[in-house]
Amino acid sequence: MLSLSAQPSRETVNFDQDWRFVQKDVQNAQAPRFSDNSWRMLDLPHDWSIEGENLESNPGGGSIGYFPTGTGWYRKTFDVPGYSRDKLYSIEFDGVYMNSTVWINGHELGTWPYGYASFSYDLTPYLKASGNVIAVKVDNSQQTNSRWYTGSGIYRHVRLVATAKTHFTKWGVFNYTKDIRDGRATVAVESTLLNETRDFLRAAVRQVVLDADGREVASAECSVDILAGADTPVAQTLTVENPRLWDLDDPYLYTLRSLLLVNGKEIDRVESTLGIRTIEYDIDKGFFLNGNHVKMYGVNVHHDGGAVGAAVPERVWERRLEILKSGGCNAIRTAHNAPAPEFLGLCDKLGMLVMDEAFDQWVTPKNNNDYFQYFDEWHARDLHAMVARDRNHPSVVMWSIGNEIKDQYTAAGPGIARELIAICHKLDPTRLVTSGNDEIASNTPATPEFLAAFENDIVGYNYPDRWRERKELMYAIDKAEFPQRRVVGTETGGHGGTRGVYNIPGFTAENAPAGSASSAPVWRGRRGGLVSSGLIDVERRWVFNRAYDYVIGDFMWTGIDYYGETRWPSRGAGSGYLDNCGFKKDGYWFFKSLWSEEPVLHLLPHWNWRGNEGKIMQVVCYTNMEEVELFVNGKSYGKKATEYPRRGVDISWSQPAPGKHYATTGDLHLTWDVEYQPGEIKAVGLRDGKTYEEIIRTAGDPAQLRATVDRPSFKAEPGDVAHITVEVLDADGNLCPNADNLVKFNVTGARLIGVESGNMSDLGSVKASERKAFSGMCLGIVAADRPGQVSVEITADGLKPSTITFTAQ
Repeated sequence: MLSLSAQPSRETVNFDQDWRFVQKDVQNAQAPRFSDNSWRMLDLPHDWSIEGENLESNPGGGSIGYFPTGTGWYRKTFDVPGYSRDKLYSIEFDGVYMNSTVWINGHELGTWPYGYASFSYDLTPYLKASGNVIAVKVDNSQQTNSRWYTGSGIYRHVRLVATAKTHFTKWGVFNYTKDIRDGRATVAVESTLLNETRDFLRAAVRQVVLDADGREVASAECSVDILAGADTPVAQTLTVENPRLWDLDDPYLYTLRSLLLVNGKEIDRVESTLGIRTIEYDIDKGFFLNGNHVKMYGVNVHHDGGAVGAAVPERVWERRLEILKSGGCNAIRTAHNAPAPEFLGLCDKLGMLVMDEAFDQWVTPKNNNDYFQYFDEWHARDLHAMVARDRNHPSVVMWSIGNEIKDQYTAAGPGIARELIAICHKLDPTRLVTSGNDEIASNTPATPEFLAAFENDIVGYNYPDRWRERKELMYAIDKAEFPQRRVVGTETGGHGGTRGVYNIPGFTAENAPAGSASSAPVWRGRRGGLVSSGLIDVERRWVFNRAYDYVIGDFMWTGIDYYGETRWPSRGAGSGYLDNCGFKKDGYWFFKSLWSEEPVLHLLPHWNWRGNEGKIMQVVCYTNMEEVELFVNGKSYGKKATEYPRRGVDISWSQPAPGKHYATTGDLHLTWDVEYQPGEIKAVGLRDGKTYEEIIRTAGDPAQLRATVDRPSFKAEPGDVAHITVEVLDADGNLCPNADNLVKFNVTGARLIGVESGNMSDLGSVKASERKAFSGMCLGIVAADRPGQVSVEITADGLKPSTITFTAQ
């Protein structure tokens, strides 16, 4: 039920509930009198692709994980309480994939092709007080149009907005920090007003800054004359005394309340996030946040949420970002499209830096039906939608206008790049612009003219260590030739693989699905046991990154596994250092040992290698300890140490610097060759006088299940969910690393909305109530429609069950 009233100020209503849906093309479904009684009732956001079966014959193929696509229709019938002809009404869509056409009461409002853009339509000429019907056709049938999983449908939120006829324009309030000095912050606010009446209007614009407790800490007001039928820009500044800055460790957020007043009466109100902070990109010293040097420890992230597909509840992203940040990650690249608005809100809240990216294609295609066919007509509107929508997020520190754009080496490329950069700077003069370029030193290199378009901004390098001598020299060649160039690693090799799977020469494994990659890093299939050439490449690159401040940062591919970009019978790519359940792979601990000051001591592989007794096994340790000693069944295999960064002498040539310890390897990991025998391996680490231990034991046969929930309570409201982690244990409580038991979820008091295990080769439905464990683990996601106690019983044949109870508030 809508709750709009007749009051004159702006009202925004959640419009996600009670839609009818059918997954097929239907003739005349836009007609108000069309009968949709047989259609399914559902709430938005909704992704129909994730509900379907993975088939090798699905037209999107491996690019989108063999999920179904097609055409679907949505309809909603609604009344408008407090309807007034003196108000304007619009509908806002945060994202529809793709080619959506919208009708209200049989009148076509328009078509928006790009599936990642936010857009709106004016409903006012056709809206009634009651009996309104809105219809949306979504056409994702033209395949292949993406290189990764897109989802299909109205997969982001929808709102109904009512305003006075004179109002702030959509995304028409822009705030930013101009200066911070002497205990004061100067905040600039640029707003745009639109008078949709026939009369000249004299008004006032009042800006108010509220702290996190809702207290007013600054305000400014000015008079403005608003011409009929015209946009009117207004520029104001406010001073905030003793501001609490938005920072990575203390991401404090204010609220900017923008009021439009006529004769002292409020006729419009817009509230936006305000993070008081400064950013700077120094040519030689890199990135500075609030005057402090920060290296971006970044990851690329695609937009799907695993078992929930593209319609991702906010809590799913919150949990994922919390896990990424716990490993030292401080930056996200939204590969390769504008994210959901709530994703950026979470980055604001959690203190994550964001490279906000717009496109994967310009005018040269990568697939037959991708964005290239819409670019000429739509790129300016789609880029405007991203930048204007996202520019108030303090987490966003950089715009990206493209990824591996094939136009980087065409004659048209430089002009397009300059145009897109200009759009960004016109809407937001406070941030620099980049693009992820993979051809800077290739055999078909990006043209000098193309890269020159970014010389006042940032040149982005995808895989800077890929070509020839750049394997060692990386950015140094270009920095010597172009000393004024700012550089960032927009996409780089990571530490992915399949969680818990180790391809060790001469060893047989029990749990490796067909086509899986080792949990040790792999690059183009070259494996060297647990330590591959891919790991060495990552280590050498990070030694370079940390040594040279001018390298702004590095965004490795990827932070989280994702659907798509795969081959049958897999559903997705395993390049993340988290799988798509959010479970940590070994790579998480590797990067944490480099990126975090928290103690890290992590051993691999697991210790269940039945049938391989007596063979020589390599044990690897990721650590930031000063030294580590390895024991196998109580026998010491010696102490080893790595030092990063290495420290030179301090007071004299013979006196080491404080904290100096002597490395036994130049690598950023430690290894021992040991004889495999069942039992246990134990690492004992020393750091700052404290001792730490990591133990891995050989597990017995699966005997029991253990279920845990990520929080003791969650909210019975859209966007909030609980994550149930299930582990298969032996009788002594050890994780069984090869277990693949079929786990069943029985939920009371809530709904099971998705199940996953991280095994991309498991083609079972993620909307079922069961899932085979993978490497001993699986995940269930639960949502509640009403408050109360929630109980989840976990069972598997032959194993002791587990029940967990928690609360939906």
